[in-house]
Amino acid sequence: MQSLANTNHFPTAAGVYFKTLEGRAVLALAGTGLMALCAHVSVPLLFTPVPLTLQTFAVLLIGFLLGPVMGFFSLLAYLMEGASGLPVFSPHGGPGGIAELMGPTGGYLLAYPFMAAVAGFVSRALPLRHVPFIAYTTAGVVASALLFAAGAGWLMALTHIGPGTAWTAAIAPFLPGEVIKICAAAGISRAVYRHPITES
Repeated sequence: MQSLANTNHFPTAAGVYFKTLEGRAVLALAGTGLMALCAHVSVPLLFTPVPLTLQTFAVLLIGFLLGPVMGFFSLLAYLMEGASGLPVFSPHGGPGGIAELMGPTGGYLLAYPFMAAVAGFVSRALPLRHVPFIAYTTAGVVASALLFAAGAGWLMALTHIGPGTAWTAAIAPFLPGEVIKICAAAGISRAVYRHPITES
């Protein structure tokens, strides 16, 4: 028996609980369920078409716990579910379906798989195995920076607004909440790391 705490990488929920392809698929689909729940915790803002949701918290948690590859495919499956018309996107983010991917929040949505992959990769690549909370929070900041760049860039291209307006509409209002989400996802992931389950 070898404790995951003694390995040279952060433990992934997939590696601990699901060792079969079918099991990993179930876990990835569970990630899409978490995304749908967090998407419906949504508050519209009057000054921007981008609502305040818990989606980025879910993306970070999925990336941290499932790792870069499974995290990417879990979020890709989420986008496919939404594009097919399932009610998994934020009710305040657009018309739903594939049209929502082309709307003002499309940059954020399309960046989610990459955000999860970056979060999972950076958290494992940093040489901070004995201080995982720092690794997770650092990875969360890097992944969130990618998300905001994609979301603001998409909004600028779609609505022809300038950088200043994009900052006000797509980035600045969400930064305080993003700090809380990063810390929450890092804390949960740290708890998983502190209580590893041994595997044979």
